[in-house]
Amino acid sequence: MQASLDRIDLIILKNLLKDGRASFSSIAKETKLTDVAIKKRVEGLKKKGVIGSITANLNLKTLGFENPIFVQMRSEIGKNKDLFKRLTDLDYVLELYQVLGEYNLLAKIVVNDLNQAEKVIAKLGTLDGIIDLKTLVVLSELKSGPALPSGALQKKL
Repeated sequence: MQASLDRIDLIILKNLLKDGRASFSSIAKETKLTDVAIKKRVEGLKKKGVIGSITANLNLKTLGFENPIFVQMRSEIGKNKDLFKRLTDLDYVLELYQVLGEYNLLAKIVVNDLNQAEKVIAKLGTLDGIIDLKTLVVLSELKSGPALPSGALQKKL
């Protein structure tokens, strides 16, 4: 079910996407509402499922990790349930998606160095249910942004 958003919701989302720690009072000034009203609006957006969570965006390079590696995997459909569980339990798998196409799984992994990457990818290849895999090593991040472009939000109103 698609949530309906109004102009105030759009302003709240725009501010939180720009800075997840934006204060309710600063958003209230922009909307001409009270900070209590903004707090209730944010809670409502959470209840509707529009806001899943507000988290820190870590700089992995600064923390000593290599650029992410995307791993495309083709799996045996009958083994997917167990395979999904094993993949989500792996510490270095940051994100896991079921996708359409030649490869039905896409994982974003982060490792300390390319030697560890080789070991991790070899381990993924031996998991029961993995038929084939391909890797894509990120050379540089060209664009990263909020979950939804403001233009797309604008069209919703």
